Amino acid sequence: MAELHTSIVSLVSLAAGIASNHPAMGQCQLARLRKLGVSEEHIAAVVEIARHIRDEAAQKMDAAFDEASWLESAETATPAEPVASGESCCSTTASGQSCC
Repeated sequence: MAELHTSIVSLVSLAAGIASNHPAMGQCQLARLRKLGVSEEHIAAVVEIARHIRDEAAQKMDAAFDEASWLESAETATPAEPVASGESCCSTTASGQSCC
């Protein structure tokens, strides 16, 4: 398999980091791309696309949550039971780690 050019790898990494809300925010990739001579216009286009994908995914997740919450509340006539002290309101991983 042919190796990707360093600038392509950095652009993909930058986009993935932005789209996934990675805490490093792509700063390393920005510096590398500028050092490689990638134009600011190309960098800006990648950032815009990645932000759009991130924002669209968040909107779809919010809409799915809202719909599920509405359906659940419409199906039950009583309000949700409060979680007792010490109980978790989320599931655990296969190894037993809490996800919240």
